[in-house]
Amino acid sequence: MQGVEISVTKPKVLVLRAPGTNCDEETALAWELAGGAPERVHINQFTRGEHRLEEFQVLTIPGGFSFADSLGAGKLLANELSYRLREPLHRFVEMDGLILGICNGFQALCKAGLLRQATLFFNDSGRFECRWVTLKPVNHGTCLWTQGIDHPIELPVAHGEGKFLPASEEALRQFWAKDQVVFQYAAPDRSQPGYPFDPNGSVDHIAGLCNEKGTVFGLMPHPERYVLPWQHPRFRRERRREGDGLAIFRNAIQALI
Repeated sequence: MQGVEISVTKPKVLVLRAPGTNCDEETALAWELAGGAPERVHINQFTRGEHRLEEFQVLTIPGGFSFADSLGAGKLLANELSYRLREPLHRFVEMDGLILGICNGFQALCKAGLLRQATLFFNDSGRFECRWVTLKPVNHGTCLWTQGIDHPIELPVAHGEGKFLPASEEALRQFWAKDQVVFQYAAPDRSQPGYPFDPNGSVDHIAGLCNEKGTVFGLMPHPERYVLPWQHPRFRRERRREGDGLAIFRNAIQALI
């Protein structure tokens, strides 16, 4: 009706911090640009009872070096999720709450069992890889986070343990059969990539994986680092209107409103 203001509540997004997390501010900005209401919360605030997971509609585990990557990248954070937040986290998943794990967050999701039968291992190069990569979308509709992304996108990576490893050949076959593989690393000409286009030697060049429902999504590249057009090194030549990563965050918000 004319003259009547309609109030739309923005979805509440948890950006979960831990000692060593260093991408939480960029991730919160990405959610704000996408239309969400992010809140950066330290994991200790949950264990002290200051927050409950049920307060939020989206859980994001951003990148960084949680707990200094002691015992392996994302391992100690995965232990915190598995033991201190096990019951609320599993309820959140069962209720189709949305979960995004980026880089260290992807590592934690795998090691906590929220993305089963896979892990991330040391890069084949034996060193930290920090570069822009091309990602080819291969999911055919299962992943809520990548709806409408039907063309290659570019995002930066920054990791030392990003090699995707399935638990077995059967697990890999199931990932493909159940439409859980979301992105593959690709060469700019869309041919099969070798190094450096696949920066870590991932099996089947897999860069992102979702659960069977498509609500839990993990990826090694950083979508939060390319949400504004001028974050791309070729901005002045290509004059893009927005960063490729923003669509991932916007898809989640659109699914909730």
